[in-house]
Amino acid sequence: MPARDIAKSPGAFSAILAAPFGGFGIRADDTQIRELVFLPPGMPTRPPDSKLAEHAVAQITSWLDDPDRPFDLPLAERGTPYQRRVWAAITNIPRGEWRRYGSLADELNSAARAVGQACGANPFPLIVPCHRVVAKSGLGGFAGATGGYLLDAKRWLLDFEARR
Repeated sequence: MPARDIAKSPGAFSAILAAPFGGFGIRADDTQIRELVFLPPGMPTRPPDSKLAEHAVAQITSWLDDPDRPFDLPLAERGTPYQRRVWAAITNIPRGEWRRYGSLADELNSAARAVGQACGANPFPLIVPCHRVVAKSGLGGFAGATGGYLLDAKRWLLDFEARR
């Protein structure tokens, strides 16, 4: 669902929590987290509608208190084999550090644009910390956007992790 349409359908989420960087939506079924979504600031919160969504809210809240806390949520298998390879490489970037799209592409024998596209398709931000991947000259995009609340969230996350 395009970012512009997300705010119109808060009922599509199993939970929505207010975070320092804006709203954060959780989509889950009975057994897996299907997607995590950055939402615009001011999005109404929504209490968890299941034990799994409640568990996800607790883990995200704990991560906001301690960004070194690991996640152990059951994630749905998503993405192409290439995207999953990029996401696995991103999870190895330590908190407080970042990589450029090009250097990550070099590690993967790929192209920077392809890495950027895989970052934009990441269904599990925070768990797969795509905010830690930046452009050659600046922040680059985030979650498929090049400005607005999504880029503000990326700035906040990088600053937050660097300060901890």
